[in-house]
Amino acid sequence: MLKILPKGDLNFMLKKVAAIHDLSCVGRCSLSVVIPLLSAMGVQACPLPTAVLSSHSGGFQDVVCKNLTEEMKSFSEQWEMNKLEFDCVYSGFLASVEQIEITKEFIRNFTNEESLVLVDPVMGDEGKPYSLITSELIANMRTLIAESDIITPNYTEACFLLKKEYQGSDINWRELMPWLTELAEMGPERVVITGIPDKDKLLNLGYEKSTGAFFMVSNQRIGERYPGTGDIFASVLLGRLLCAEGFGTALYKAGDFVAEAITATQDLNLPVREGLAFEHVIEQVNL
Repeated sequence: MLKILPKGDLNFMLKKVAAIHDLSCVGRCSLSVVIPLLSAMGVQACPLPTAVLSSHSGGFQDVVCKNLTEEMKSFSEQWEMNKLEFDCVYSGFLASVEQIEITKEFIRNFTNEESLVLVDPVMGDEGKPYSLITSELIANMRTLIAESDIITPNYTEACFLLKKEYQGSDINWRELMPWLTELAEMGPERVVITGIPDKDKLLNLGYEKSTGAFFMVSNQRIGERYPGTGDIFASVLLGRLLCAEGFGTALYKAGDFVAEAITATQDLNLPVREGLAFEHVIEQVNL
């Protein structure tokens, strides 16, 4: 059963998030994990889809994709006309420079000083950019994170943002500690670099600019690399922050939830391309 919060906690829970992500109809990633996870934490997720795909591209062939750039504009206009407000803007995969510009304008139009902006700069993995990612898009992504409060790049994406060389599993996590402050200098108050290899573990490193505090979450590396893992991590992190938990606590809970989802997926013996079976452990998202 999901945890039921006492009435005194409801002011933390009645939050509304504009989730600017694609929707992959098969394979657990992007909006198909963002919406149920935020909802399970008592947060209203309002999707602003960037594209609809028949499936994600990790292991599926002949993916059908409907670009929704024009719909992003018309949705935003209708929301603005109706004077909608959001406690948070949460962006993920953006397929073009134009979509980045639309997202930046959305942030300016729908946030205030108390709003939270989380940018997950989805651009690549294992040292390589995804198929639609260009050098121009990476450059523009830097302008988007300048308007964020939190960013959650993986190790590859941190390399892209900082123009660093990707070293794969040879990287020593200690070398990445200065990267956290460099990324924070680009705008965000809080930075997380996810999926850093460290022998038989995977690390998530965090930094909070206002306190100067560094954080490290270490989880056992279990089996394969599953699509959607970063989406799950960022969504749980955001949900916990919107529930008024501290940054360090939210980091640990997000890492632990991902680890539980990986274990459940392996117990079910599901194909990697299906993503993480988070549904089987979703009751733990509020623990």
